Amino acid sequence: MAENEKAKVKKGPSPGVLALRKVVDDVYEEARQAKKRGEPVGWSSSKFPCELAAAFGLHVVYPENQAAGIAANRNGEMLCQAAEDLGYDNDICGYARISLAYSAGYRVGRKYDHETGEFIINPASGKPLKDENGQVVLDENGNPKKDPKTQQPFEELVNINDIEAMPEGEEKERALNALKPIRQNLMPAPDFVLCCNNICNCMTKWYENIARMHNIPLVMIDIPYNNDVDVDDSKVKYVRAQFDAAIHQLEKISGRKFDEKKFEEACANANRTAKAWLKVCDYLQYKPSPMSGFDLFNHMADVVTARAKVETAEAFELLEKDLEENIKNGTSTLPFEEKKRVMFEGIPCWPKLPALFKPLKENGINVTAVVYAPAFGFVFDGLDEMAKAYYKAPNSVCIEQGVAWREGICRDNKVDGVLVHYNRSCKPWSGYMAEMQRRFTRDLGVPCAGFDGDQADPRNFNAAQYETRVQGLMEAMEAKDLAKEA
Repeated sequence: MAENEKAKVKKGPSPGVLALRKVVDDVYEEARQAKKRGEPVGWSSSKFPCELAAAFGLHVVYPENQAAGIAANRNGEMLCQAAEDLGYDNDICGYARISLAYSAGYRVGRKYDHETGEFIINPASGKPLKDENGQVVLDENGNPKKDPKTQQPFEELVNINDIEAMPEGEEKERALNALKPIRQNLMPAPDFVLCCNNICNCMTKWYENIARMHNIPLVMIDIPYNNDVDVDDSKVKYVRAQFDAAIHQLEKISGRKFDEKKFEEACANANRTAKAWLKVCDYLQYKPSPMSGFDLFNHMADVVTARAKVETAEAFELLEKDLEENIKNGTSTLPFEEKKRVMFEGIPCWPKLPALFKPLKENGINVTAVVYAPAFGFVFDGLDEMAKAYYKAPNSVCIEQGVAWREGICRDNKVDGVLVHYNRSCKPWSGYMAEMQRRFTRDLGVPCAGFDGDQADPRNFNAAQYETRVQGLMEAMEAKDLAKEA
């Protein structure tokens, strides 16, 4: 596709997207059914070696993805506050606070009348009511009427432990039915936890607390920070020994012996998924891009939740075909004309996605480079390479490696600038961003802008500051173009 060609908007979810949604829905549903049958269900950090759990046929769900989903559904603040009321500091990760509150039994419920069982509607909710001509309907005071079909009940914090302690009957059924019907609100409680700290150093204490709350086993894989670009043999030996210890623990948890054949099958599926995922990420290199960079953020839940399943590999391969079709037909999932391309550094502010997207859309800026998404695509052959692969996480590598990754993606994906999220929840990641930002400007010659925010807690995001930074970045990119022309 020519660089000056404008891509047409592709409407509706593609077959690949629908297939990926089904994969994730099935993982949650299978975990809920396993729990009902009395089988152990685990909670896992996003970069724990899922291939090990798959070798035992264990059902595993992911609190990080759950926390992101809860935050995106605008309930992050409610659960963060619940965790703070339990004594957890508001300075720790928003994902951790949401997860710890959920682990303690807190859920978001829809408020209802206990006498009638009817939901109590929030009058501030809902979309404007429109007539047959598409015009907004006004009331007698000249204010827009709300479409009753789109109005939602008030939401409140409830505790599942209190509900489950209620006597069987109509009131208990009402309380259960009032739980907000999102997948993340219905994740079963854990019988064991799987933790690997390569993605985040906060993970260790977060998962230790969950294990204590439920008095359940914690399987821990420690991936030390790597000061070198390569992973030496002593580090491989250290991680391999932990793999062996984890296998022994999982044998006790599952009541089964380690199945070598299932393990090899899981590794093959994970590699196939990773290869397809990395190819999907590479489609952002096209100019204009056949998709919005925010699509990759949404699909991260898919690659984390079910990386070792063949259905996931097939769904990502289908998504590859969808994107190839976009290139062929000159279509894109980006709902506006791409004028500028940036790298988005860090995790999005999930509770503020509309506010995050709006200034980008107004300025014609597409996110065509992210480092967080491809970090979940690693390919390996055998246990030694698997140990090395799990070292390849953005928080486990030295700054030189981190800069090289990001600058390589920026060059390949033809960015005009860099937008850095100084994420209050992710201090190790954000701590060295000022130095990285300096290097991007020096090495790539592109303008950078940073904004303050949080991946899960909306109280730490300022929309006005963000809009100003995006506008400033756009002006700097345009000024660079003018200087080049001159």
